[in-house]
Amino acid sequence: MKKIEHIGIAVKDIEASNKTFEALFGKSHYKTEKVESEHVLTSFFKCGPNKIELLQATNDDSPISKFIEKRGEGIHHIAFAVDNIETEIKRLIKQGFRMIHSKPKKGADNKLIAFLHPRTTNGVLIELCQEIKD
Repeated sequence: MKKIEHIGIAVKDIEASNKTFEALFGKSHYKTEKVESEHVLTSFFKCGPNKIELLQATNDDSPISKFIEKRGEGIHHIAFAVDNIETEIKRLIKQGFRMIHSKPKKGADNKLIAFLHPRTTNGVLIELCQEIKD
């Protein structure tokens, strides 16, 4: 793993949360994107070399909707950048980690993504991210 790619924060109202984080960081988000496969609307902020991703559910079956219902708004996941997501998934499975996604899928911000199950990572939802190369 190369670095922390972003921290994902589950929110109920992305517009209100955008205003909160704009005030916090002193600048606007640089991108919003709907990810149909995950049933989320995302908004990204840059904070120095790091990124914050706000996630709002687009339906009641969304993992974000279920997360907020169970735990309330807050940190949802930590994403790590990887060079080769398929190789990293195989390595982690071999090490005994359980994957939510055993094959990468398209996520927000031009990334291939896969999540590790939090039961095998001390209760922290970990996302692997690989930049999609054109």
